[in-house]
Amino acid sequence: MDSALLTIGLPVPLAIIMFGLGLSLTPDDFRRVRQSPRAVVIALVCQLLVLPLVAFGLVELFGLPPLLAVGFMILAASPGGTTANLYSHLFRGDVALNITLTAINSVIAIVTLPLITGWAIGHFVDESSDIGLQFDKLLQVFAIVLIPVLIGMFVRRRSPEFADRMDRPVRTASAVLLLLVVIGAMWTEKENITTYLAEVGLIATLFCILSLSVGYFVPRRLGLTEDQAVASGFEIGIHNSTLAIAMALTVIGNAQMSVPSAVYGVLMFPIAAAFGLIVRNRGVLGTPEAGAPASPSRRR
Repeated sequence: MDSALLTIGLPVPLAIIMFGLGLSLTPDDFRRVRQSPRAVVIALVCQLLVLPLVAFGLVELFGLPPLLAVGFMILAASPGGTTANLYSHLFRGDVALNITLTAINSVIAIVTLPLITGWAIGHFVDESSDIGLQFDKLLQVFAIVLIPVLIGMFVRRRSPEFADRMDRPVRTASAVLLLLVVIGAMWTEKENITTYLAEVGLIATLFCILSLSVGYFVPRRLGLTEDQAVASGFEIGIHNSTLAIAMALTVIGNAQMSVPSAVYGVLMFPIAAAFGLIVRNRGVLGTPEAGAPASPSRRR
């Protein structure tokens, strides 16, 4: 495993991505849960409970090798990515809800991500294996996640104008760095990448489609507005793949486990775009229901 990828190639992109998230956050984004508690709870239940069950069902159905199966569970447990906000804006979702969900879920993931990962290792991997969570590395990864977010929030509080100016460049840099992380993760397994793509390409595609669908249709069935359902769909369908890759490579130290997140990191963007176009073209996002509250979105 390339040590440069672990020491520089992962921490720097992850820190920049989370700094970009912090630039878009204010304390109100955490307090907003009191304004739409039902929407937040439904989306979080889909993210934290339904999605891991969907991933587990797919892994069992396809009979994935143990290490790839653990990799998919890590992916399923990772929080939504900041790009979900952009997709939600493009397809008329409730961007404010996206921001709130990303903020809350990123904090909750400090607990749920290692719990689900530890369970997956215990379930799929032979007990005689020396694979396991390295808690000192886990603390380092979450420090890289949380500290940049807090710095970004501090910058926005001190200079909102500067934060607004930096929003687009940081988002662009995050997308480029995510691509480089994905390429790096695949490069570490270059000798087996063709085999891995054949094994996980289809299940990654299905998981992305199901994630978006669960995130959209469950909230709609439970009475949320169209824009809230769209926000939930993108939040649940677009994962923080960089965090999932860091979890596999840094905390566990297994490159094979990073493959599902790397493949998903490539596939989720065109699939999410296609999903948004299909929903919009079907007129699902046409006219809000009578009496539905306006989306409290905020310019980003």
